[in-house]
Amino acid sequence: MAKAPPSAQRNRIQPFFPSLVDYTNDVIYGEIWERPGLSKRDRSLITVAALVATHRPMQLKTHVRRALENGVTKEEIAEIVTHMAFYAGWPAAMTAAHVAVDVYEGETDTPA
Repeated sequence: MAKAPPSAQRNRIQPFFPSLVDYTNDVIYGEIWERPGLSKRDRSLITVAALVATHRPMQLKTHVRRALENGVTKEEIAEIVTHMAFYAGWPAAMTAAHVAVDVYEGETDTPA
């Protein structure tokens, strides 16, 4: 099983929500992200789109970073966000654009 990426945000909630953090580490990162049916890059594309569509900016920041690490380009992230504007709504896409720029500019203060 793969190890979950380090996360100060998960460490912060661990004392109060230990099972939630364990499921995140073991199931989400340990099982789901390691399934062989899709590449990590493809999983990042899907996850970013889903987080834009469901308007989850706190989680989106983490997954934009992860997408970049998994080989998704800034241009592709811009295409995802623009595409989702017409399916998920303009406000969700505008928020996502700001989140992505925060990541590009190195801001790390939003918990995931």
